[in-house]
Amino acid sequence: MLFSTSHRNITDSWSGLRHANIIKTGEERYCIVAEWESMEALAASRPQMLATLDSFRETLEDLGGGLGVTDPVAGPVLLSVK
Repeated sequence: MLFSTSHRNITDSWSGLRHANIIKTGEERYCIVAEWESMEALAASRPQMLATLDSFRETLEDLGGGLGVTDPVAGPVLLSVK
């Protein structure tokens, strides 16, 4: 699976990444939930995240509605449990 293979070594290139989980949300659909040292660290790693995406971009389908092939979102932790 190209998607998961492309993300195996992201800790080496996504500076400031503390932890990430890749979740399969459907057939050929995935979500990454990641924890960063700060919003600044996340922003600084965007070029490396795009490079990861570019490594398999040709395999992605357009989501429609003007989203393109990704639907990125980010924000602060609202509630942390365990």
